[in-house]
Amino acid sequence: MFFLQPPEVRQAEVFSSMPDRFRRKGVKTEWAAANRAGQETDSFLEGPVFDDQGNLFVTDIPYGRLFKVDPAGDWELVAEYDGEPNGMKFLAERELLITDYKQGLMVCDITSGEVRPFLSRRNSERFKGVNDLIFDSQGNLYFTDQGQSGLHDPSGRLYRLRPSGQLDLLLSNVPSPNGVALSPDERVLYLAVTRGNAVWRVPLLEDGSVSKVSAFFTSYGPSGPDGLAVDTQGRLAVANPGLGFLWILNHRAEPKVVFRSPVGASLTNIAYGSTDRSAVYCTESVSGSILRCTLDVPGLPLCRGSAA
Repeated sequence: MFFLQPPEVRQAEVFSSMPDRFRRKGVKTEWAAANRAGQETDSFLEGPVFDDQGNLFVTDIPYGRLFKVDPAGDWELVAEYDGEPNGMKFLAERELLITDYKQGLMVCDITSGEVRPFLSRRNSERFKGVNDLIFDSQGNLYFTDQGQSGLHDPSGRLYRLRPSGQLDLLLSNVPSPNGVALSPDERVLYLAVTRGNAVWRVPLLEDGSVSKVSAFFTSYGPSGPDGLAVDTQGRLAVANPGLGFLWILNHRAEPKVVFRSPVGASLTNIAYGSTDRSAVYCTESVSGSILRCTLDVPGLPLCRGSAA
């Protein structure tokens, strides 16, 4: 890959790792059999999101668990249920909305640990396997339905769920839709296309449709872009599993900074955190670690659902 100006290369630091007491050793799961080629998987972290007190919440996909990691890096189990939770965003102050590969959209009460369905099916049909999500300022929810789609089967979907309950299918031809993020003016949605090794640029038109979807950024390697986030300057942060990179891209999709993982190559998802949101926290899934990448531009505040 050629750039007119090579990006600055930095190394991420390990913020915290899952304690041994929470790791599931020697346990086989259906999820790991399908998605990790049957490899022993003691955890697989995803879905980082911060609350207003600076606590970080993450999911553990194969074991249906949600954890809270406090600002000191200490871990607490919040919930465990029959699911495969992936991305998360706050629906309300004490409620996390979860894209669950097995169950659809679920809600977790972080005080009680209770998990309940939010949207399990569309017109009585199950989703392929929902993956990640984001709210806009009007309470619209954008979420991806990835399943096992890829270049061999470009049938992944991008949905918008309006506060009225109307569910719009925006795209149905995506080879592995994954992370989603919105530009500061909310006129563009960025969509990680993992098996296509790209990030798509999806214009959101005033009539609610999309048009002239394009490839914004093209990566390389065994696994393409995953989690996405945007800062206040409109720069796009891209977690790239397979490479162990966190890309920071400008408005022309030129990498300005690249962070490398010190403990593994599976950077799956990201969230801006710290007191001024100037650090990106990354789930390094295979090692069960959370990495921190310090920047000088804060991330955009995340919106909550219409129930907030």
